[in-house]
Amino acid sequence: MTFQIFKPRLSAIIFFLMASVGMIAQESQMNALINRSLSKLQQPSQEAYLNCVAELKRIDAMFPDSIQPKYQMALQALSFSVTYPHEKMTEGLLAEAEQTIHLMESMKNADASDVCTLRGFLYMVRIVQDPAANGQRYYLTVIDNYAKALKLNPENQLAKQLQEKFEEGMRRATE
Repeated sequence: MTFQIFKPRLSAIIFFLMASVGMIAQESQMNALINRSLSKLQQPSQEAYLNCVAELKRIDAMFPDSIQPKYQMALQALSFSVTYPHEKMTEGLLAEAEQTIHLMESMKNADASDVCTLRGFLYMVRIVQDPAANGQRYYLTVIDNYAKALKLNPENQLAKQLQEKFEEGMRRATE
């Protein structure tokens, strides 16, 4: 009699373990693909950034419910844009990054600190593109997003680095 009760529970436990192993394997595969894509930026160039962003988009299509490919795609698109603010590809990449940030905001498992960091970076790029027109317009937005990111997660290294770079750039611009 106990075996009849135990059998469905054992089946449920086995199913749960199999599902967990499958999810871990998928996450491991996704992380390996992301790392391989990011490794191509060891020698950053326009082509390397564009190829990396394209690969990250493909990885995101393979793992649509995952945050990491979206985060990395937006981050690399913004990195390209701040490095090459006047290239013809920049506006398209900025639009995609902004759309991805909006999507991440609506995902329940997104890290709010990371989303704020990316949003601050987006507006920082806008200032770099045209400091005279966008400096006063977006200055407080950038400051607020980095401050919020660090309030949510004081250990967010990217937010700290970007905040420092932004403050340094603003000091140089006002000297």
